[in-house]
Amino acid sequence: MIKQFFSAVLIAFICFAQLVSAQTTTLVNPILTGFYPDPSVVQVGTDYYLVNSTFSYFPGIPVFHSKDLKNWKQIGNVIHRPSQMDFMGEKLTRGLFAPAISYHNGTYYVTCTDIDHDGNFVVTAKNPAGPWSDPIRVPQARGIDPSLFFDEDNKAYIIYNSDAPDRKPLYSGHRTIRIYEIDPVTLKVIGEEKQLVNGGVDLSKKPVWIEAPHIMRRNGWYYLYAAEGGTSVNHTEVVFRSKSVWGPFVPYENNPILTQKGLPDDRKDPITSAGHAQFVDGPDGKTYAIFLAVRPYEGNYYNTGRETFIAPVEWKNDWPVINPASKDIKYEYVANFKEVKQKDALPQAGNFAYTLTFEKSLDPALLFMRTIDSSSFSLSKQSGLTLKLKPETIMELGNPSFIGKRQQHLYCTAETEIAFSPKSDKEKAGLTIFQDESHFYFLSKSMEKDKPSIQLFKSGSDGKSMELLVEKPVDDISGPVKLRIVAEGGSYRFYFSKGNAWQMLKDKVDAKFLSTEVAGGFIGCLFGMYATSSGEPTTNSASFKYLKYSSNDPMFKNK
Repeated sequence: MIKQFFSAVLIAFICFAQLVSAQTTTLVNPILTGFYPDPSVVQVGTDYYLVNSTFSYFPGIPVFHSKDLKNWKQIGNVIHRPSQMDFMGEKLTRGLFAPAISYHNGTYYVTCTDIDHDGNFVVTAKNPAGPWSDPIRVPQARGIDPSLFFDEDNKAYIIYNSDAPDRKPLYSGHRTIRIYEIDPVTLKVIGEEKQLVNGGVDLSKKPVWIEAPHIMRRNGWYYLYAAEGGTSVNHTEVVFRSKSVWGPFVPYENNPILTQKGLPDDRKDPITSAGHAQFVDGPDGKTYAIFLAVRPYEGNYYNTGRETFIAPVEWKNDWPVINPASKDIKYEYVANFKEVKQKDALPQAGNFAYTLTFEKSLDPALLFMRTIDSSSFSLSKQSGLTLKLKPETIMELGNPSFIGKRQQHLYCTAETEIAFSPKSDKEKAGLTIFQDESHFYFLSKSMEKDKPSIQLFKSGSDGKSMELLVEKPVDDISGPVKLRIVAEGGSYRFYFSKGNAWQMLKDKVDAKFLSTEVAGGFIGCLFGMYATSSGEPTTNSASFKYLKYSSNDPMFKNK
């Protein structure tokens, strides 16, 4: 009898352990690798939807869907028609800043800032996959980073970063958080604007760039939380609360609730610049923060842009604290809910590999510069993606023949096969690793003195020309050529192949030149398929069979 009893206990324990194991999942950071900054998230039932900034790339503002906060699938883009908005004439680091997604009474809302033209605007949809409406401007909400808050009485409010009081800043970076009531149907403001936060947590300490505000209601409190300190290494998240949506809002005495500043510079696989957070309840009922941060390969050098991370939130005396167990953000968190994988979704976290083919449609993650010109490309099973050579170049502010995919890892490989017969030395097509108009490398098939050649260019210091780094003559002008770019932290390697064997064109090419630290701005690198006739008219084209991507980031080993 005793033996049977212990056997029953053992079986029960094993069943319990299996049940617990089945109901836990490991969240791997970043949950969206690569250039996915300024995340905003909303929960609708058991579904989660997330959006990010895209600046002057098109389509704008990707929409991701998840059931578990871990596995994300891009289901569309908010700015998906040129008639909604295009960014011709703008630098790629301008355009759309800091979208925020929300939901109310069957309608999805995205607020955002078109930094150089339309200012703050709202778009709506009944289905987050689209179609989305044309933008509706909210000119009274002057500033950046708007978000919507829907209260329990169905009243709606728009909250945003704005100028210092009376437009008289006390110091550089002095900003305010302001609010309007807004009609959720007409999207017109109601009544008068009110200032909620002046400067930040403590005006006497001259806090800078209080931005990306959100309001949530919990246990009778209104919580206003926002980023502070700028979006680089001094980035933080801070929180205030009030009994009224109109304030006064009192700051938490233990602010900031999230930051990575002050940690040892020599720590292994550092995560930095964390902030711009939004809270959401997980499938386990616990609160989580979705926020941006970066992974430098050295100092403040990173090429992957600002990425999307997750961390648990603990409520202490009715105050939220992000990542309460330690100050440093972890690459892994164990959550007590079941993982739900997304069908036909490209992987987004950890190390992964995929191959994009171009038989019927383009993956929604692929990006054009500023707008889409559907007449400039075609898709087929036989040829793949065919790009017409256009006179425009990636150094200009137009719409060149370029389609790019984000560099999502510090250590990764991108590869394509190109069929292209150049007719002059002006005609070039190939694979670029691109940060912005004046910071890129271009691995191309072209001509040199009427002979076919594989060339590697670096963008010139004048922003109008390219510097030839190395070239290699090839025998056959018409046959396909494979091109490969390998990222290894602070350097790139460039290869080509006319058959099965790869030949290195150039090793140890400086990657810091493409880092945000050097280039400035807010975007990350893209691997781009690119074809140009360098200012001359032509009827020529280049076909790209596929785009392969794989990664081997050491920090993701065994994750």
